[in-house]
Amino acid sequence: MKIKTYSRHNFHKHTFCVFKEVSLQDIAQLQPNYSSKSGSSYYFTDEGLYRVSNHWGRAANCRWKLDSSAMPKTSNVYENLKRVQIKVGYAKWTDFYPNNEQESLFYIQVDFENGTVNFQHKNNPTYDEKLVCRNASETAKRIKICKEVLQEDNWIKYLTHIDLEELRHEIINELLTTNNSFIEIKRNYIK
Repeated sequence: MKIKTYSRHNFHKHTFCVFKEVSLQDIAQLQPNYSSKSGSSYYFTDEGLYRVSNHWGRAANCRWKLDSSAMPKTSNVYENLKRVQIKVGYAKWTDFYPNNEQESLFYIQVDFENGTVNFQHKNNPTYDEKLVCRNASETAKRIKICKEVLQEDNWIKYLTHIDLEELRHEIINELLTTNNSFIEIKRNYIK
C-alpha cells in the first residue's frame, strides 16, 4: 500500500495530525506563509509547519489535535497564551495522515495513571495491532464509554470484582481490543 506524502500544498485536505505544542519564541524570527479566514497562521519549513491558532480539534475537513504535554506550565509566555487561548503547534510533514469519516482509521489510547482517553491514527508508528480501529463516529462513542469506566462508578452496579482498579483495566482492555459492546463485556462480570 502506497502511503500518501504531505506538504504545504495538501496538508489541509482531509488529514489527521497531532501537533506538538511549542513556544511562541519558536516562531519569533519567522513570517507567516498563510493566514486563514478563521484567524490561524501557518509557517512552513522544509520539514513541517507551525500553526498558530485559537482552535484545535476539527478544522474544516481535518482533525488536528494539539499535544501540550511537553510545554512547561510555569512560563509567563505560556500563561499569557493560555489566557487568550492562542496556541502554537508544530508538526512534521510525516505526522500527517489521511482522514475521512467512514474508514476505520482510529484507535484509542488510555492513560490509566492520568485518567485520560485519546484517539490516534492507525498509520501512527506506535500503533499496536491488537487495538481495534474504528471510524470517527464509533471511536467517539467508545471513548465516551472508556471515560465512564475510568471516571465513574455507577456502571459497576451488579458486577462482581474485588479490585475496582483491576476491573477498570480489564474492561477497558476489552473495549480497546474487541468489538464487543459494553453490555456484552459487563455480562462476564455479573454477580
